[in-house]
Amino acid sequence: MKHLFIRKSEERPVLLLLHGTGGTEESLLTLASIIDNEASVLSVRGNVLENGMPRFFRRLQEGIFDEEDLIARTKELNDFLDEAAAEYSFDRCNVIGVGFSNGANIAGSLLFHYSDALKGAILHHPMVPRRGIALPDLTGVPVFIGAGHNDPLCSEEESLELAELLKEAGADVKLHWENRGHQLTHTEAEAATKWFHEHF
Repeated sequence: MKHLFIRKSEERPVLLLLHGTGGTEESLLTLASIIDNEASVLSVRGNVLENGMPRFFRRLQEGIFDEEDLIARTKELNDFLDEAAAEYSFDRCNVIGVGFSNGANIAGSLLFHYSDALKGAILHHPMVPRRGIALPDLTGVPVFIGAGHNDPLCSEEESLELAELLKEAGADVKLHWENRGHQLTHTEAEAATKWFHEHF
């Protein structure tokens, strides 16, 4: 997968950056520096194109995921993390997912499918990746969800459902609300940063 790796302190977690639709591996670098400027960064570009815009998996229409592709692309990303950890010699068990929108959805899908894929996750405006499946044991995995009361792409009910599903699997979930629609605000980034340093 197209990506960039920025090596910093080996004492800090590796931030896995996952962009939203139309983003690239450079889109969330500023966010990473806000969250933890000492952390190494693995930033990945999605392998799917939608009208020329990179994504991490296909969708049938807005809000309707191509579930088969989602499952395959989640495995692809998980396998890539194994390979990247070997290539760059970082601790595979010390990776924190940081995603926005489509990137948050694939990070959420990693949590839904693999118990040891991520040590924790910051999900900015995610949706429920899949319904009707048994989640792995996520006991103690810290997850921050940034949600919008008036997000046109992700309803309050969707955010609450995702939080509940993760909690039922054992995750330690923090749900943070904003009122700025489907966008990542500075105050949301600040809240995620505060949460991050309380947990890592």
